[in-house]
Amino acid sequence: MRRIRAAVTGAVTLSLALTAAACGGGSTTGGGSNDSPKTLTYWASNQGASVEVDKKVLQPELDKFEKRTGIKVKLEVVPWSDLLNRILTATTSGQGPDVLNIGNTWSASLQATGALLPWDEKNLDKIGGRDRFVESALGSTGVQGQDPAAVPLYSMAYALYYNKKLFAEAGIEKPPATWDELVAAGKKLTAKGKNGIGVEGSNLSNNIHQVFVLGKQHGADFFTPDGKPDFTSDGAVAAVKQYVDLMAEHEIVAPGNAEYAQNQSLSDFSNDKTGMVLWQTASATFKAQGMKDDEWGVAPAPVQSGRPGTGEATNSMVAGINMSVFKNTDNLDGALDFVKFMTSDEEQKILNKAYGSIPPVKSAQQDPAFDGPALAVLRDTLATSAAALPQVPEESQFETVVGTAVKDLFADAAAGRAVTTASVRAKLEKAQQQMPKK
Repeated sequence: MRRIRAAVTGAVTLSLALTAAACGGGSTTGGGSNDSPKTLTYWASNQGASVEVDKKVLQPELDKFEKRTGIKVKLEVVPWSDLLNRILTATTSGQGPDVLNIGNTWSASLQATGALLPWDEKNLDKIGGRDRFVESALGSTGVQGQDPAAVPLYSMAYALYYNKKLFAEAGIEKPPATWDELVAAGKKLTAKGKNGIGVEGSNLSNNIHQVFVLGKQHGADFFTPDGKPDFTSDGAVAAVKQYVDLMAEHEIVAPGNAEYAQNQSLSDFSNDKTGMVLWQTASATFKAQGMKDDEWGVAPAPVQSGRPGTGEATNSMVAGINMSVFKNTDNLDGALDFVKFMTSDEEQKILNKAYGSIPPVKSAQQDPAFDGPALAVLRDTLATSAAALPQVPEESQFETVVGTAVKDLFADAAAGRAVTTASVRAKLEKAQQQMPKK
């Protein structure tokens, strides 16, 4: 398993990226060209159960694109544990892809490097125009008031997935709606020799997603209204402690989950080792792992009151994957054609069906395939109880330093070291000190 780089690596890389002249992609001219019109390099994010699963999903579509255009797309599927640092390194080294997937929460940070092609009206018109996309998905493509740094590719939200067989064996009659109910269900599962809930303790982005939502439930945002880091408020500390306490205090997360970073918790769920997971659009992964659709259920992620909504009833971040082009690609026309292809109605239906996600393209979203009960929970969550992570230039560094703090706290819990309010606050204070001063 690849290990996540230390927080300081991401911090230093981001600092360099924000101050250096952007030079990602293949062109050495710094402005984009069509010097290599027959090839493209594409970094795809790991959306399926494994990198190999993603290759099986994507390669037939890339072959289709090559047949239609004569452009060969060289695919690399990059695990989430490596993706952000790979991208940040590419923005300064110039050794990057032509087209890439990014987590939508990174849009503002990567936009600030200047390395990504701005999606002005001219470029958006080349792929069918702004109006093709759901407005909420466009809201996580960069800083408000600036041309987007990306276009939406997959839309997602978090939900609670539960193993029906394990629930029945443990005598759990319905999925938990509150955190107290989740802990109680988890203890019933552990009493039967199973893990209560799975986490990806070494996945920095996943850590941030979970503690951001819990922060909203505790009245904290991790940033002040004017964009300054605020990691040590009582609400932020309580959110991080509540998440890590699933392992440290309640012992419904197996200690080994502290090392998970590449979807191992989903494998445990699929193999009847774990009863619950909080995840984005997990159905395709379960299918790839051999689970039948009737073997798992999906419910809204828990909130303190049991009724998801806004503010302290938020139960998901606005999740999704965007697609960007490096500004100095040496196949600019081909890159735009490829983004147009990937966001076409045809491909949106194929790819979002494969990954169990929701198309951010309005016309594709109307396909009956996206009306099933699992996706209905996700669509309702996105519409009524999800909040966008702060679209600030420092967001990716926030993911690195706070995500690493959570990772380290899980490591403490797995090793039997106490996780106290004081130790959580200390980790978050250290994380805040690593953020750039405004």
